[in-house]
Amino acid sequence: MDDGSGCRPCSVLCMPIQSSHNEMVGVIQLVDKLDGQTFNETDEKILEAFAIFAGIGIRNTKIFENTVKVIAKRQVALEVLSYHTSVSTAEVRKIQSFEIPPAQSYQLLDYGFSDFVLNDDDTIKACIRMFVDLQLLERFHINYEVFCRWILTVKKNYRNVTYHNWRHAFNVAQTMYCVLLRGHMKTMLSDLEVLALLVGCLCHDLDHRGTNNQFQIKTMSPLAQLYSMSTMEHHHFDQCMMILNTTGNNILSELSQTEYRQILHLLEHAILATDLSIYFKYRTSFFKVIEAENVDWNQVENKELLRGMMMTVCDIAAISKPWEIQKEVAHLLASEFFEQGDLEKTVLNVEPVDMLNRDKKDQLPSMQLGFIDSICMPVYKAFAKLNQELIPLLEGCQQNRDRWAMLAATNQLQASEGGKNGMKIEEDDGRKKCIDHSTESTQVPAGR
Repeated sequence: MDDGSGCRPCSVLCMPIQSSHNEMVGVIQLVDKLDGQTFNETDEKILEAFAIFAGIGIRNTKIFENTVKVIAKRQVALEVLSYHTSVSTAEVRKIQSFEIPPAQSYQLLDYGFSDFVLNDDDTIKACIRMFVDLQLLERFHINYEVFCRWILTVKKNYRNVTYHNWRHAFNVAQTMYCVLLRGHMKTMLSDLEVLALLVGCLCHDLDHRGTNNQFQIKTMSPLAQLYSMSTMEHHHFDQCMMILNTTGNNILSELSQTEYRQILHLLEHAILATDLSIYFKYRTSFFKVIEAENVDWNQVENKELLRGMMMTVCDIAAISKPWEIQKEVAHLLASEFFEQGDLEKTVLNVEPVDMLNRDKKDQLPSMQLGFIDSICMPVYKAFAKLNQELIPLLEGCQQNRDRWAMLAATNQLQASEGGKNGMKIEEDDGRKKCIDHSTESTQVPAGR
């Protein structure tokens, strides 16, 4: 009762607030009467009447909140249904007829893999190859027709946004495949965990709208009314489950009840782990585990940390790609950010942060440095220490950091001299053109 002020209460009256179902939903506490007298039976009866009134109020508030959520869910469902289409039988049969090339044909086991030269059919074939090579279809008795329909449905549930689209999800899955096989991380995981991670990678940005969680909250979107934390990530998981529960798409139908419950937990954990706020929350604990000796990776907490950090490693893997790929992807992501910034200016009438501000596009190199130093390098260093087979990711990240640092320095020098910045995004006949003045080269991003 002592709040640290030195004042000691002389009289206290405390009473529970109960709902109509006799559930305690709160507590009322009165301390010291103004006239200095102690609380009496009359006070108790008055407070009891107020507690009943408060209980009704709290109940009505909860009913209202639930109603708002139901309405928001309906709005989201209608929005999704109006946007997405179902997969036809002809499309499924076309995929079933494909001959699936070996991993070497697509360089799927290369950390420097690029999807720029692949068409959409190639990406589907490559996905099938990943699941086949990891023996997931055989291990979990996944029907091939159902699997083909599921992949096509997942692909169709990605919107045609600039960066967070099907191609991004495909690249994240490829990195996970590479980490599991070439990086030998598969030996540290169960088959069920491997399945959850690969499915999670393909589904981790389902129905992304090209705007981040903060935008959903600022605009008070239906999604933000459903989820106040990890808003988009919860929606991605919901979409993943919606697809799995759609007729002809349940690739998990042959799992036992125990395995099914486990993989739902693993899938949710994997997709939510792609929220960078979750990464920042748990990375210190992960780094401590990495530094420890004789780590038991079968311990539940350690394994969850490992899977979550693996999702982050794969989600940001574009930062470790060869420079020409990294530069192009960075501009695609920046373009999507600027599109959100434009919306914030017009819809919210606010000035966006530098990262989203098109007027600050010349600061891209310095912003990339901040992203690498605060997010990428720490986690890649940790995984390089965990497994030397993952060192190429760290090396690629470091090489790109050096290039961005050079461009940032060039920009700063030219700015101080009153010259033009070293890298900027220009428009040429509707195409985004990346111009790197420091090397006098021009790169036009391939269609994605």
